[in-house]
Amino acid sequence: MPSIVGGLDIHRKQITFDYLDLATGEVGCGQVAPADRAHLRAWLARFEHPGEVAFAVEACTGWRYVTGELQRAGMEAHLAEPADTAAARGRKRRAKTDRADARLQRDLLIQDRLPECWIPPEHVLECRALLELYHDLRAEHTAWVQRVHAVLFHQGAPVFHDLSRAGAPAELAELAREHLSLAGQCQIGTCLRMCDALEAELTAVRRRVIAAARHLRGAKVLAESIYGVGPVTALALTCWLGGAGRFSSARKAVRFAGLDITVYSSDGKRSPGHLSRQGPPVLRWAVYEAGKTHARSVAPDHGYYAAVKDRKDGKRAALSEARKIIRRACHILSELGDDALAVV
Repeated sequence: MPSIVGGLDIHRKQITFDYLDLATGEVGCGQVAPADRAHLRAWLARFEHPGEVAFAVEACTGWRYVTGELQRAGMEAHLAEPADTAAARGRKRRAKTDRADARLQRDLLIQDRLPECWIPPEHVLECRALLELYHDLRAEHTAWVQRVHAVLFHQGAPVFHDLSRAGAPAELAELAREHLSLAGQCQIGTCLRMCDALEAELTAVRRRVIAAARHLRGAKVLAESIYGVGPVTALALTCWLGGAGRFSSARKAVRFAGLDITVYSSDGKRSPGHLSRQGPPVLRWAVYEAGKTHARSVAPDHGYYAAVKDRKDGKRAALSEARKIIRRACHILSELGDDALAVV
């Protein structure tokens, strides 16, 4: 156990700290403001023996640079899972404050009860950031395409199919001139320009994602081993599931991805099951898209996909395949261990 143990509560304007010197019983508390890398680094310099210092940080926005500075200073960094940390607090008996949050993390760390998250290496964090950017751009592009269809329907224009075709923008502009008001034409023109800009950004980011996937061992192995898993999905699987000892079972990996079914029951009443949707949205989106590839007749698991589609629907069939992909990827990455995160 380090001689100094503390907790840090992160906010955009300040970082609240509460630490205890186990040798002397001295308690230190206060705030680091403003909450940026330079001021945190200067504050950490006060500790004469950084190797004997440990801090717990909640896994909320900002944890990346805070844990990075702790590790840079030679201190132990512990990342706390927010929901489990809140549950460990129990029933609130008084107002919740930043200092109370920091103290809770400190106490849980001293008692060896802190629900910890894995802190990935820096290059994995960079890959995650690229994947999140790509996912955000895809969602934004889809939103603008949906706006096009909404404007056409709102003003009674004919349905326009397949905006991805080469000549589609010109055809859509002509349709807008014939059937839409001046404001509607302006809306369609704006949507087309935004889609063009987003497509250019998507192309550039996708190149970087594919390049990163080619240089990460786990991503290369997954892309070669699992049908439907391309470089984007393989990189997402490796970045969020890779690493030695991450999951004790494939079922826990499915739960981590938010693809497990949760059912609420009370007094004999049971609601229909729904996806938990907890965990990384990027990973969930990527494996779902990979699961849809089994709709192809040449897919090795097409028979199972078709059976589930006939019994339920295509969406549930793709979700079933996505869970299979998660489980298989978990086994492959477990065999690779930390070598899955090696840059090649």
